Amino acid sequence: MTFGPAAGWSRWNAATSSARGLKILLSCGEASGDLYAGALVEALRRRDPDIQVFGLGGAKFAAAGGELIEDFHGLSVTGLVEALKVVPRSLKTLRKLVRSAQERTPDALVLIDYPDFNFFLMRRIKRLGIPVIYYVTPQLWAWRPRRIAGMKRNVDRVLPIFPFEAAWYQRHGIDVRFVGHPLIDLARPKQSREAFLQGLKLDPARRVMALLPGSRTNELERLAPVMAQALPAIAAQVPGVQFIVARAPNLQDRLFEPFGLANIILRIVDAQTDDVLNASDAVVTASGTATVQTAMHGKPMVVLYKLSPTSYRMGIRFLQVDMYAMVNLIAGRRVVVELIQEACTPEAVSAEAVRIMHDRPYRDEMTAALDEVRRQLGGPGASDRAADAVLDVVHSRHGAL
Repeated sequence: MTFGPAAGWSRWNAATSSARGLKILLSCGEASGDLYAGALVEALRRRDPDIQVFGLGGAKFAAAGGELIEDFHGLSVTGLVEALKVVPRSLKTLRKLVRSAQERTPDALVLIDYPDFNFFLMRRIKRLGIPVIYYVTPQLWAWRPRRIAGMKRNVDRVLPIFPFEAAWYQRHGIDVRFVGHPLIDLARPKQSREAFLQGLKLDPARRVMALLPGSRTNELERLAPVMAQALPAIAAQVPGVQFIVARAPNLQDRLFEPFGLANIILRIVDAQTDDVLNASDAVVTASGTATVQTAMHGKPMVVLYKLSPTSYRMGIRFLQVDMYAMVNLIAGRRVVVELIQEACTPEAVSAEAVRIMHDRPYRDEMTAALDEVRRQLGGPGASDRAADAVLDVVHSRHGAL
C-alpha cells in the first residue's frame, strides 16, 4: 500500500494527454459523491484543460465541466426494499452509460461510492478493456464483504478516503492509494457566523442547533418528522434556541412540511450546509457523510438512522460492524450517540440534543474526540492526489500499449 504522492507516481503530461484526447467516464450517485466528483473534475482540468469527463452525476459535476450523460437525482435511496423502486430507471441509466463507453472509448472509468449501481457498471466497462478506478471506496468492510471478489476482478486501483479502509483493501491484495478525505478542502463556510445568522434575521448571541435530515427523499420522509417533533421539547429546555435546517438540493418542498411549527424559531437554508454547521452549537444529523462534514466543523452531534422495518430487518443480517455513524467507525469507538431504528424517537432526539447543549464536560469530551477523527483524515489536497492517481493509471496503460 502506498500513501499520497510520495509513492513516486508518474505525473501525467498534459500535452501528451491532450494529443490523445483523454476521456474519463465517471459515475456517482449521491449528493456527497457529486461534491467529490466536482472537485475531482476541477483537479483533472487543472492538469489538462482539454480533458473530457462525462457520465452520471449532478450539479457539482456539471458545474466543474463534466458532461452529464444522466443526472443521478431520484436514483439514490437507502434500504434494500426502497432500492427496488428505482430498478427500472437504474437499468436504463446503466445501459446508457455502457453505450456511451462503447461509442466514446474512455481511457478510464472512475467510480465514486454508490456500489449498488457502480458494481454493475464496473463489470460491463471492464469487459470493454477499460481500466476501472474506484474513488471513495464502498464500505465492504462493514457491509457484504464477499463483494471484495468482484473488486479484485474488475478494479485496477482503489482510492480510499479513510486510512483504515486503505489497510483493509491492501490486505485483500488490491492496488491502493490512500488520498485522504476531500472534505478537508471542501467543508468550508462562505460567511462568518455573525454575517450568516444576521442574513437569516437570527441573533448571533443566541444558541443555534443545526438540523441535517439527509439528502435522499426516503431519508427525509422518515427523519424529518422525528426531528421536527423533537423541537418543542428542545426549545422548552434551551431558552432562545434557534434552529436551522440544511436543505440538500433537488428535494421536494413537501418533505420539509414537518418543520412548519408554530412558536419555534426556525429557518430552512438551501445548499449552504457548511455555513449552517459553522454557525451552529450542536447538530442533529442523518447518518452518512454529513457526520464527517459535521466533525470537520468540530460540532457535537447526535446521529439518526431509520429505514423501513423490512429493509432494516433484511440489511442487519449483512452488517459486519456494531456502529453506523462514520465518525464512530473512524474513531473505533462510540464518540457520538447513534439513534437507530426503534431508538430513533422524538423523545430520544430531544434528550440527547439538550444534553449536548447543557452538559459542558460531555460536550467537550465529544468535541475532543471529533478533533482526533479530523486528524485521521489526511491533509489538504485529496482531490489533487486522486486526480494524479487516476492519470497515473491512464499513463501506465498508454505506456503499455
